Amino acid sequence: MTQGFPWLTVIGAIPLAGAFLLALVPAGRDLFVKQAALVISLVVLVLAIAMSANYDTDAAGFQFVSDYSWINQFGVHYSVAADGIALVLIDLVAVLVPIVILASWHDADPVEGRNRFGIRSVRGFFALMLALEAVLVGVFAATDVFLFYVFFEAMLIPMYFLIGSFGGPGRSYASVKFLLYSLFGGLLMLASVIGLYVESRNQFGDETGGHGTFDLFALSQLHLSHSLQIWLFLGFFMAFAIKAPLWPFHTWLPDAGAEAPIGASVLLVGVLDKVGTFGFIRYCIPLFPYASKTLAPYIIALAIVGVLYGALVAMAQRDMKRLVSYTSIAHFGYIAMGVFAFTSQGGTGAVFYMVNHGLSTGALFLIVGFLIARRGSRNVDDYSGLSKPAPLLAGAFLIAGLSSLALPGLSTFVSEFLVLVGTFTRYGAAAIVATVGIVLAALYILWLYQRTCQGPIRAGLETAKDLSAREAFVIAPLLAMLVFLGFYPKPMLDVIRPSVTAIYDSVHSKDPGPTAKTAVPAESGQLPHGSFDWIGANSHDVATDGASK
Repeated sequence: MTQGFPWLTVIGAIPLAGAFLLALVPAGRDLFVKQAALVISLVVLVLAIAMSANYDTDAAGFQFVSDYSWINQFGVHYSVAADGIALVLIDLVAVLVPIVILASWHDADPVEGRNRFGIRSVRGFFALMLALEAVLVGVFAATDVFLFYVFFEAMLIPMYFLIGSFGGPGRSYASVKFLLYSLFGGLLMLASVIGLYVESRNQFGDETGGHGTFDLFALSQLHLSHSLQIWLFLGFFMAFAIKAPLWPFHTWLPDAGAEAPIGASVLLVGVLDKVGTFGFIRYCIPLFPYASKTLAPYIIALAIVGVLYGALVAMAQRDMKRLVSYTSIAHFGYIAMGVFAFTSQGGTGAVFYMVNHGLSTGALFLIVGFLIARRGSRNVDDYSGLSKPAPLLAGAFLIAGLSSLALPGLSTFVSEFLVLVGTFTRYGAAAIVATVGIVLAALYILWLYQRTCQGPIRAGLETAKDLSAREAFVIAPLLAMLVFLGFYPKPMLDVIRPSVTAIYDSVHSKDPGPTAKTAVPAESGQLPHGSFDWIGANSHDVATDGASK
């Protein structure tokens, strides 16, 4: 069943087909492979823009629905759809991939000693990029839990080979560590998926012909005991916490981010890791409302530790790629905090943060790549005074850095502000402690910029080239979006907010009311607005007006 044009299927199928076709191109046609990959990614971008233009922002439900039976015996469907949350993340994928392809134009070119062992292949590199784009679209669009799991695991394959075949000196260790961590999390989630299926068969078997279901919307109607909810929740949460990554499940990210080629680092930290935080709000909360609300304070505590830990460790880094990777751990802490604050401001800010982090950290990684291309080193101490020979590059670096520390006027400020405000209304102390991360972010970003771009010119950088035309085309769209959404975030917030509110409403979590006491006669038995203890019960045991049944 398809409602209208199958936008999501087409957007996912085009890069997948392109990846297979590029893999079949004869060796020696490297320029054609690059051009074809760029054209395919631009076609996907145009289709994503057209799909977004057809999205009804007044509707909080899922749109662009396609649903076909896949494995009848187990009730598995190819089911994809998009709400505002999925839409903005799919758009982020569509924006970043052509930028990454253009930025990586020479990253897979033959290097002496590499081709002899078959390690480097231009067609393999760009085919993997397109394959990764296809599965990322699928993972954000899937509304069948089994289909989501398939895409969730399939993401590992292209990223593993991008790191292991095209990465830096430590690529073998980094790629294996990335794979093992992700597989471990995936196995935990698979156990919970099987548990949901068994429970759905027990509860819905008479209606589904004796088998269970993997449909997200049907599973969200299951009546699960509190203890079962917590166990099943932990399987999903661990997989998503590793993928995000949330402290203390983060240790694979600095290695993978540092050793991956720049383009793969952008997609790894800018998009692929968002699958974890996306999973929190798409699956953990609707499927396990009691467990999500009960464990929220502990998750927020982990998030705050991640904010402070990521910032402090970033300050100690001398490897620029590892530094940017550690900053992302701090940013993911803010995102998780916003999701589990269970307020419309916090959740909307968290989803907007996912988009902004992809743009901001993507820009930082690309600029680090530009620096490495000029100096051949990732070490901060090998740079100084770059603003004199390359003022445009230094200026782009400054804007990207300021976006990472959430300077007002840039879109990251809006998302971080919403997260902190939304968290403060429920967890005031947590929000106050998290603001320390803003100060630490200013320290590590300004330190990095000062060491690389200010001061006397380091020997060997006197003739460093400024941004080339290709590099300017790569970085300009990201900086422009950071500025535009900083001054006018309304279009994106209007897309995100209804979907976030609908999720929290579905688990009967309301924004806290005013703290001022309302005069209510004691004998009336009524409670002041906002006094409902929202951590109380399973969503199926709570009335829609917020009072206990």
